[in-house]
Amino acid sequence: MSGPVQAQSSATSGKWATLDGSPPLVIAHRGASGYRPEHTLASYLLAIEFGADYVEPDLVATRDGHLIARHEPLLDDTTDVKSRPEFASRKSTKTLDGKPITGFYASDFTLAEIRQLRAVQPNPARSKEFDGKFTVPTFEEILDLVEQESTKRGRRIGIYPETKHPAFHLQLQLPLEDRLLDALNRRGLNKAGTPIFIQSFESANLQYLRDKTPLPLVQLMDDGALIYDQSGTRVVRVAIPDYGDPRGGERPNSLADVAKYANAIGPWKRQILRDVGQPKLLTTTVIEQAHQAGLRVHTYTFRNEPATLAPEYNNDPLQEYRRFYDLGIDGVFSDFSDTALKARASR
Repeated sequence: MSGPVQAQSSATSGKWATLDGSPPLVIAHRGASGYRPEHTLASYLLAIEFGADYVEPDLVATRDGHLIARHEPLLDDTTDVKSRPEFASRKSTKTLDGKPITGFYASDFTLAEIRQLRAVQPNPARSKEFDGKFTVPTFEEILDLVEQESTKRGRRIGIYPETKHPAFHLQLQLPLEDRLLDALNRRGLNKAGTPIFIQSFESANLQYLRDKTPLPLVQLMDDGALIYDQSGTRVVRVAIPDYGDPRGGERPNSLADVAKYANAIGPWKRQILRDVGQPKLLTTTVIEQAHQAGLRVHTYTFRNEPATLAPEYNNDPLQEYRRFYDLGIDGVFSDFSDTALKARASR
């Protein structure tokens, strides 16, 4: 019952309208991925140097069961695998989220083979100058980096891992969840109060994790996961896929259902301020409703490129951050954490 009271109090009497009145978190989305190839130690380190509160590794599994940081199980766009003839035969077609997709899957490579690949910048709007310079890190290597940098800088840097396509990995007999928890347990990190969030776009694996960890869990929301009323502003239902994963309980139908197993939601920013074809974005009550359910709201993804900004921000990413900060957002996923931090400091 404390969630709504906290949200109301912070909105009326404090600087921040977040759930608990604390400043919103800046989460380095795939590291400082606006400046370096995503999910590389160099990308995470630059985000840490900027001062990001959390770094966000997306996790997939190799054939021999190691967790590595890639945005998708597919390696095609974020590594140089397509240019390596020795791996040409590894291309395969698998069913991913109900669709057949052909490419190079991490699950068809051993860790030793993954270490031969080099990361590349997948975003055509960004510099390719660092292509081929960095390896693909393991989750263990990311934990090492965060531990070392936390000690070096005298501040606790958080980690925000995402389990990517958990039902897909379960079907491959490479489930992600216990591997993730094992890595945390070995370091004494799977305990309350540790600055770690675990996130997923699927609900079943989060429900499975709820009984295994006291760490906060985040239900990500893909486009279409929030169903609105006729006004288009108020959430009346949630629709979260499970892709046949049998590990969860009842599928959630409301934010209150989500709050039974998760501590936060992670909607797309256009689910909070919606593009409905009008000159201005439509403001919803997503944040207020989530706070009333006791859920924090961490939204994705903030980028500096003008093409990613709504017209009302006048090509100024700082305006976008400030708008969300004013709305009471609890955290932002950003490719440019330096910009997010600048906006937070200037509010």
